[in-house]
Amino acid sequence: MELLTTSLPEVILLKPKVHGDHRGFFMETYRKEIFEHAGIPGDFVQDNHSKSSRGILRGLHYQIKQPQGKLVRVIAGEIYDVAVDMRRSSSTFGLWVGVVLSAENKHALWVPPGFAHGFYVMSAEAEVTYKATTYYAPEHERSLLWNDPLLNIAWPEKNDVVLSDKDRNAPMFAVAETFV
Repeated sequence: MELLTTSLPEVILLKPKVHGDHRGFFMETYRKEIFEHAGIPGDFVQDNHSKSSRGILRGLHYQIKQPQGKLVRVIAGEIYDVAVDMRRSSSTFGLWVGVVLSAENKHALWVPPGFAHGFYVMSAEAEVTYKATTYYAPEHERSLLWNDPLLNIAWPEKNDVVLSDKDRNAPMFAVAETFV
């Protein structure tokens, strides 16, 4: 597995070695020793799976207490996946990184605790799975406005985006709760 740092060094793009032939393919998606060597905690406590249609934007979400690290993969379709640093003490506070994850490229993205996370579905449908380092705690969940001009995230599409009410009404970065 190849682990590549992104423009935000703690957000890591994972490119698995894919072994394929006429029967299909095999790839290793998690190996604790490789992840730990890269600084990715090896203890995941929850797996999540979502399915969405083209134009759906989920996020940007984070938990202000019990912050979750997320290992995100796409098993069907294609998404634009985004992580925003919400840690005031970080030199990359308020910066974001976005990557394309797809069933075809088989890449994964490590989004560390302290980052807001969201994705936009680029294909007709997409199924996203992610492992989390802490349990989902709805009372601590926060949202960040996806199209905040201060962040200026280069989403692939900014028109006809389909949002939940929570995401449509999320606070802007300047007033959002952040981490120390």
